[in-house]
Amino acid sequence: MSGSAVLHITGPVLVGPREVRDEVWVVDGRISHTRPLLAREVVTVRGWALPGLVDAHCHVGLDAHGAVDAITSEKQALTDRDAGTLLIRDAGSAADTRWIDDRADLPKIVRAGRHIARTRRYIRNYAHEIEPEELVAYVRREARRSDGWVKLVGDWIDREVGDLTACWPRDAVRAAIAAAHEEGARVTAHCFAEDSLRDLAEAGIDCVEHATGLTEETIPLFAERGIAIVPTLVNIATFPHLADGGEGKFPRWADHMRRLHARRYATVRAAYDAGIPVFVGTDAGGSLAHGLVAEEVAELVRAGIPALDALSATTWGARAWLGRPALGEGEPADLVVYDEDPRADVRVLARPRRVVLRGRVVR
Repeated sequence: MSGSAVLHITGPVLVGPREVRDEVWVVDGRISHTRPLLAREVVTVRGWALPGLVDAHCHVGLDAHGAVDAITSEKQALTDRDAGTLLIRDAGSAADTRWIDDRADLPKIVRAGRHIARTRRYIRNYAHEIEPEELVAYVRREARRSDGWVKLVGDWIDREVGDLTACWPRDAVRAAIAAAHEEGARVTAHCFAEDSLRDLAEAGIDCVEHATGLTEETIPLFAERGIAIVPTLVNIATFPHLADGGEGKFPRWADHMRRLHARRYATVRAAYDAGIPVFVGTDAGGSLAHGLVAEEVAELVRAGIPALDALSATTWGARAWLGRPALGEGEPADLVVYDEDPRADVRVLARPRRVVLRGRVVR
């Protein structure tokens, strides 16, 4: 499509969870709710249209061994784009992917800087590995080079204990989160287990990744404070395999991982029922493939979240949470078009008919 062409999206166009328009127009890369007076060329796209999907936990620039080169990063971003993901919160990456911002054909990325972990308490080559007395300085550094987020590793296997334990003392966490907020950044943390959650919540954390360790004691605390969770259920599905691989050396950890996996759906549903904000994230880029956003939405529905709210967790609600536009008048035209109504069956998300990025049909 030429740069001067006008796109005519004949809907239904799901502008909001309960706002449906028959059509929208795309003029100069932006949404218009009224027909333009003059257009040299009009290209019509028909179908059910949604705002570009959001993957709120996706590691572009990372694989199982650490940072990857630009060619690999590009392939990852293109895979996500072609699956309908047009906005990514990169929840920690050792690679510098800011060059992607100059590419009109790649998704927008909201970066959280590099992971910050305790020494020898995370995946090799992923994180800044430091001790508690260094935490505030590293949090300030990553806050300044990120897009408004910082990523902590809240728990990981402690080899001496043989199980997941919290990585940071309470005072260190409190000071670090306060420092991030002073820098204008929000804080999220990787947390599988139960132990670190109360300290993080009481310290003022904004979000927790995975959150499999939420219990009836911590769920009300998260709900009261409006702490969001990104469950990454497609990643949690790998827990039994991980447990099998580590059982010989760490049987206590393996048992713990299996128990967290067994109650994963109940945990997510209890969090949702309590009013905790839940958003879609796949954890792609480590050991998981990119392009799994539709599978994660389907997992939220399996956990008992209503389809419309699961859709919002990857569209309207997720964009509002990240401070990014949806399909309002004058907003960037990032949208995905489907042959069927995704509200009736979220599995439709796995089959995008057209992907429109910054007003251009890219798929």
